[in-house]
Amino acid sequence: MAEVGEVSEGCRLPVLRRNQDNEDEWPLAEILSVKDISGRKLFYVHYIDFNKRLDEWVTQERLDLQRVQGPRREPRTPGKNGGSRPGSPDRDTRKSQDVATTLSPPGPPPVSPPGPAPVSPGPPPGTGTLVPLHVTLRWHLPTKRKVEVVSPATPVPTPSETSPAALFPQNGSARRAAAAQPGRKRKSACLGTDEDSQDSSDGAPSAPRMTGSLVSDRSHDDIVTRMKNIECIELGRHRLKPWYFSPYPQELTALPVLYLCEFCLKYGHSLRCLQRHLTKCDLRHPPGNEIYRKGTISFFEIDGRKNKSYSQNLCLLAKCFLDHKTLYYDTDPFLFYVMTEYDSKGFHIVGYFSKEKESTEDYNVACILTLPPYQRRGYGKLLIEFSYELSKVEGKTGTPEKPLSDLGLLSYRSYWSQTILEILMGLKAEGGERPQITINEISEITSIKKEDVISTLQYLNLINYYKGQYILTLSEDIVEGHERAMLKRVLRIDAKCLHFTPKDWSKRGKW
Repeated sequence: MAEVGEVSEGCRLPVLRRNQDNEDEWPLAEILSVKDISGRKLFYVHYIDFNKRLDEWVTQERLDLQRVQGPRREPRTPGKNGGSRPGSPDRDTRKSQDVATTLSPPGPPPVSPPGPAPVSPGPPPGTGTLVPLHVTLRWHLPTKRKVEVVSPATPVPTPSETSPAALFPQNGSARRAAAAQPGRKRKSACLGTDEDSQDSSDGAPSAPRMTGSLVSDRSHDDIVTRMKNIECIELGRHRLKPWYFSPYPQELTALPVLYLCEFCLKYGHSLRCLQRHLTKCDLRHPPGNEIYRKGTISFFEIDGRKNKSYSQNLCLLAKCFLDHKTLYYDTDPFLFYVMTEYDSKGFHIVGYFSKEKESTEDYNVACILTLPPYQRRGYGKLLIEFSYELSKVEGKTGTPEKPLSDLGLLSYRSYWSQTILEILMGLKAEGGERPQITINEISEITSIKKEDVISTLQYLNLINYYKGQYILTLSEDIVEGHERAMLKRVLRIDAKCLHFTPKDWSKRGKW
């Protein structure tokens, strides 16, 4: 049995915690830090294979000292610049998801003849009537694949393992690695590192980035950034418990509560500081232009160059709840769209998303967040829907910057599924002809990128192979589940209430 003094940073051992069923369990955890308060030791632990937001300080009574594993070095994998970096289960999982954009069938696929799409001969006698919907899937090869949608009452033969349907994984998730942007690197104890940042002795960039990805390069992870440093945040009438590290000034991290003005997001040391600030702050809504209002919901567009202080404070707050994003103080290349709820006291922030003014990767979202008090109420999908409404006005298709957080991935998968199923189920036959649609048309209608459309069909396991064609099989469970979900989805964006004029940032000399 190990002594408490022998437990150091990097050790692994079981730690007592309560699960969702209010039962005790002993998951394996890693000791990230040890501190001594009045002769009592506290240990900051990360539960292996659990989300980082569950990390916490524990006392020695919750440690199983009989099963202590000494610190071990993680296997190292080649880095982007020829170096090496620690392996990560999260990174391995993300690698396994890179499937949607690299599919190509074995051997040369059959080429569709020119002219009208051929009609499927239908299912075997006695199995019902097919309602075909022709969908074109674009592969890397210059050919087209036809896909039909089968009505729920129509049984479809199970494809063999060697059929082309086996090319579609059931849990596919479209991910495309962000291209490395040219630029220099910056390192800072607070901000970490990123490929688009720049070396600087004072931790600030000497010039704004002309483009930038907010995806966090996980090779910069260290003990400091792996530990939550803010205990509690008071924002208006809410008190929030941060999930992750955020680079607020170090002198504020020891405070029991960090006080923020809910309108300008400036932070203060104490409640008295906040009260003095509120007597001077004349903001009752986010700075910028209100481009949408319906009922009590409003959206404000904020330019990261014109409202730099607010944008920086927004990034600091958001980083408390986003793990896969890094943080920049040069917010010039970004626009921020803040969703608010209105009452007699003003416009209260609910969530936001940011996007690059110019994105070479067709990203329409860089970061997206619904604050914890407003989660599980439909606001996340409303933010996503609004981002695609902006893309429709711009005449573009868009996709969120990858990788997404766990909650972000769930929200996007749900939104994509509901939006695409809404299109497919709304198609009607005209003039006795069977309805037809292509992947391109779905993408144009919804502004969802083609790769995301295909990955969603794979995730829903809708694609099968029948009589030489790909078919989308909409089962009764899928249809009923979609109808139930749409009944619960009360909050929707009304395009008539959107007053937005896109700008061509490529023609502007300065942002």
